[in-house]
Amino acid sequence: DSIFIELPDGETMLSDAGESDQGDKVVTYIYSQGYDSIDYVVATHAHSDHIGGLPDVLGSFNIGNFYMTSAASSTVTYEKMLTAIQNSGADVYDVMAGDIILESGNLLVEVVAPKAIDNDEMNNNSIVIKLTYGDNKFLFTGDAEKSEEDGIWTNIKCDVLKVGHHGSDSSTSENFLKKVEPTYAVISCGLGNSYGHPTDKVLR
Repeated sequence: DSIFIELPDGETMLSDAGESDQGDKVVTYIYSQGYDSIDYVVATHAHSDHIGGLPDVLGSFNIGNFYMTSAASSTVTYEKMLTAIQNSGADVYDVMAGDIILESGNLLVEVVAPKAIDNDEMNNNSIVIKLTYGDNKFLFTGDAEKSEEDGIWTNIKCDVLKVGHHGSDSSTSENFLKKVEPTYAVISCGLGNSYGHPTDKVLR
């Protein structure tokens, strides 16, 4: 997963940066869009397919603010990310449900999950972000699974849903979809991947 967002005021936001071997691709893409700085960087959770490329990003751009949860990991990938954050000079924030990343005019970027740290399932520590711009609403879910989805009671109706956990059937329950009612759903996964993502159940 890696999502680059051009905000309406000329600022930028990046949620995750894929595996470590994808870091260069993410960096090249952002440069190609004409940016040498990123104002808001989010590490949704500590799995390598979300944070692996972040050291490359943090070392290549001027970084304003970095957002993560307190859910730590003992992996080399996570440690590399922490070192890169420190070297970047970014302002670092531990966030949970209810925190506001950005509020300006008719733009609001808010954290709607997690409500608590799950020590057993890292996916359920995913930072879930709702972005509202005027009448348009987007929901970015990381790898949040059903138990984290069930804990979201904020109004999360949106136009565009980034489907959780690459379309795995551990996420995107029927109850969750009833709360979200998206017009569009975007699934990030590799073609012909070994996990079978996205599952037929989620697609239905």
